[in-house]
Amino acid sequence: MAAGDRVLVTGAYGLVGRPTVRQLVADGFKVVATAHHAVKPELPAAVEVHPLDLTKPDQVAAVVADVRPSAIVHLAACIPPMCYANRTLARAVNVDATAALVRAAQTMPSPPRFVHASSMAVYGSRNPHRCNDLLTADTPTAASDLYGCHKLESENVVRSSDLEWSILRLSGVNTLEPLVDYGDLDWLYFGAVMPVDNRCHYVDARDAATAFAAAVTTDAVREIFVIGGDESNKRVVSDSAESNVAIGTGALVVPGLPGDPESDVDWYPLDWMDTSRSQQVLKYQRYSWSDSIEEMRARASGWKSRALRIAAPLMARRMRKRAPYYNYPGRYADPWGRIRDRWGDPAPDSGAIVR
Repeated sequence: MAAGDRVLVTGAYGLVGRPTVRQLVADGFKVVATAHHAVKPELPAAVEVHPLDLTKPDQVAAVVADVRPSAIVHLAACIPPMCYANRTLARAVNVDATAALVRAAQTMPSPPRFVHASSMAVYGSRNPHRCNDLLTADTPTAASDLYGCHKLESENVVRSSDLEWSILRLSGVNTLEPLVDYGDLDWLYFGAVMPVDNRCHYVDARDAATAFAAAVTTDAVREIFVIGGDESNKRVVSDSAESNVAIGTGALVVPGLPGDPESDVDWYPLDWMDTSRSQQVLKYQRYSWSDSIEEMRARASGWKSRALRIAAPLMARRMRKRAPYYNYPGRYADPWGRIRDRWGDPAPDSGAIVR
């Protein structure tokens, strides 16, 4: 891979996709982005955009054949909590589309490198009172929800191919540019279902983008990397309230509950990671936790953010009454039960790969 080569990016308009595209452009690549919906203005002008419905294998094959990329960065995914609400679509995007891209790539005369976005969800629930080790690429996987199983299955598709591949298992991404929607506050509810003491390793979206761009050119191929920020980004879920305060929605943060220290099930699949190998190879960690928070504050200037800041105090009382644990009789968080009640069954499909 060299400057001027073409890189096909799926999920290019996502919260990791946009900075990844910008980084690849800055590195001198010709970037081709895929888009399911109407083209948006956030990407650099030099980026070529191809319409693509990833759930249509014939369209996937046609785009890969037309673009003839030297690398594919596959970021598109149906993530929680949406994946729980539409299991059929989630599988089509998370698993079937990955398989279609791999098949198309393998048919090319010069097969492209394949850089695949995965998730720490493949490790399953981790009780921090009993799990003191840091996650690594070699930690046994034990997916406990639909999304984690989808990611494991898609990883297996990539790993069994003849392509040069890299798999990047992402931690919790500090997105910097929250897609604030005045009428949809599921993002606040979803954050509140998780145990407040659930460990989570965050990473600045810009650092994640640097990691994906570096994976396009590194000599270390056919390797799995765990991607998280520096030591300051090893936090617990309750610390995410700082990002809400930064964008002016602190009043909407609703109380949560701690996790049950005696249960290995009732925790969301998050934890801290040993990123020494990924940092050695990809050299992506530049931004601390406080750097991310300050960047969020600086960027929270759009009209949606301003409207939500004005409305937040008025909405706070109603939000608290609709919080996942409002008048909840239990002492500990029940993340899977709250998710099931609001979005649908988060359990893996019958016969799904969990390890």
